[in-house]
Amino acid sequence: MLSEKDLSASLQAFVDGSNYRAQDVLGVHREKRAESEGFVFRVWAPHAQQVWLVGDFNQWDEHSLPMQKDQYGVWSIFTDQAQAGQLYKFNIKQSTGREIMKIDPFAVCFEQRPGVAARIIDFPNRKWKDGLWRGRQKREHHFNRPLNIYEVHAGSWRFHEDGTPYDFSDLTRELIPYLKKMHYSHVEFMPLMEHPLPASWGYQIIGFYALCSSYGTPEQFQEFVESCHQANIGVIVDWVPGHFNINDDALAYYDGTPTFEYEDADRAKNIGWGALNFDLGKPQVQSFLISSALFWLNAYHVDGIRADAISSIIYLDYDFGPWKPNKYGDTRNLEGYDFLHKATKAVKLEHPESLWIAEESSAGVQVSGRIEDGALGFDYKWNMGWMNDTLDFYSEDPIYRSFDFHKLTFSFMYRLAENFILPLSHDEVVHGKRSLMNKMWGDRYKQFAQLRNLYVWQMTHPGKKLLFMGGEFGQYLEWKYDAPLEWVDLKDPLNQTMQHFTAVLNGLYHDNPSLWELDTKDSGLEIIDADNKDQTVLSYIRHGKRKRDFLIVILNYTPVERRGFKIGVPYAGTYHEILNTEMKEFGGTWTRNNPACHTKPDSFKEYEYTIETTVPALGALILKPGKDVKIARRKPQPRKRKQAKPTDKKQRQAGSK
Repeated sequence: MLSEKDLSASLQAFVDGSNYRAQDVLGVHREKRAESEGFVFRVWAPHAQQVWLVGDFNQWDEHSLPMQKDQYGVWSIFTDQAQAGQLYKFNIKQSTGREIMKIDPFAVCFEQRPGVAARIIDFPNRKWKDGLWRGRQKREHHFNRPLNIYEVHAGSWRFHEDGTPYDFSDLTRELIPYLKKMHYSHVEFMPLMEHPLPASWGYQIIGFYALCSSYGTPEQFQEFVESCHQANIGVIVDWVPGHFNINDDALAYYDGTPTFEYEDADRAKNIGWGALNFDLGKPQVQSFLISSALFWLNAYHVDGIRADAISSIIYLDYDFGPWKPNKYGDTRNLEGYDFLHKATKAVKLEHPESLWIAEESSAGVQVSGRIEDGALGFDYKWNMGWMNDTLDFYSEDPIYRSFDFHKLTFSFMYRLAENFILPLSHDEVVHGKRSLMNKMWGDRYKQFAQLRNLYVWQMTHPGKKLLFMGGEFGQYLEWKYDAPLEWVDLKDPLNQTMQHFTAVLNGLYHDNPSLWELDTKDSGLEIIDADNKDQTVLSYIRHGKRKRDFLIVILNYTPVERRGFKIGVPYAGTYHEILNTEMKEFGGTWTRNNPACHTKPDSFKEYEYTIETTVPALGALILKPGKDVKIARRKPQPRKRKQAKPTDKKQRQAGSK
């Protein structure tokens, strides 16, 4: 139980915007007072005329338990009638005199849908057994490690035979071994916070501190995270700091006035999402949101947070409705900038090892990097430009690809503009966009050939990786939030071999530092030939920190086998094929790998040596230098052009949720 002094200090910090443990004082908490033990309830509703506590413990009588308001706009009551497991709400007489039942914004548990009452629980104080993992994350920075993320919607990964979705106990038993089998380093969940509408995929949140009750209990999710860590797998959760659910019984106009949302009606409305935007300049809202982010990092030991829809936070003109310029006459949302800086500092001060990721779809502001250098402070940004251009290119008939080769090579120009994650996410396999496999050109065989090619392109391009569930085995149908993945597809040999290929490629990525050590360094990528438009073949080298640690990548974007294909290489010696996407074990037709390639003293662009090999139709090759390759001092290369940021053409490439 807090002393009066500590309680007052905590509430003062909440209204000042500096309480990042707001859930420790607001919401419901067990307390012992004098001879009785019960629960104290506190809720922030500064302009309410009166608030009553209602629930199972008073038979939902709307007026029998009046709460008292303090100087901070917080209403509170202690009662020994309430018991753990019971449901409750607040009956609020709003500033207008209207009475309405509202949720507890700080609840850590809710009843299952369609109800939205909060549930009284003693939040589990777990004795964690993941110290080895957490210690390693503090010692080994994620920038210097492989980061290969499997994105999951917890409610639709898999269903039981009776048609019910898995909960986190089921996911602990089955998803974690699957992640290990597929060689993923991390799993990222679309929002796990409580949301009443499954069709929102979790992005219309009512409970920012509560695990969605349809996914299981807090104990189950804690066990899942701990088990992931023991299996050397990190856990990332999506977080939505920009907007919230518009339902009348939730946060919307909580006390009858704009409480969590902007006072300006135009700024409050999120037309695109049918939601309400948080007033990010209000100190109490800052305390509420930053506390929620840290709550998931602390209470559940998650390893990172992906902040959703950052463009809607930093631009005033992002949405469809009317907008007003800021005091400087431009489109920046100054409160949004300040909030993100504040959130970044709070998260990184407490958890410098955590992954702090932004989904931001413009190129108008530096997202990743130090705040002191003018950035928002995130560790990584989703590369939406790479994703859009890549999928456009792979969807084309190969006859046109020679004219659009720049859609691939352009990403090399701005690869160092941010610390990027390359996402093939849920956004790209819904709303009639088709699955990744079904985006590919041609018949079913060619579609799988190109999907393998696509994944090699993603894995060998500078940047960390993310793939949405189902993509790993080439699911044909679009993702559905209310149905499991099409695991039945795995009865098809092409889906089986696709899944096997993804696992092999993921393992190759993990085991070769040249594919992740120098993602953010200019020296990590060396272009061999990005000008071969006629044959539409792209070749480049990925370098690691050690000079001998490099891989050569060759990608063929036409259904024509390229025999005797010549490229330049940096050193004399033998080069061995370590991956060929057209091998029979992956679903192709090749039964033997290409023989080792021996260099010839022949010039190719600035290279003094060349090799020749056969590049399969719509296929990709990865080559590795043999032990006989002597790493000699190379002649100075021509001065490279300065890395460019995306042009205006790239700005505001917002993806739908």
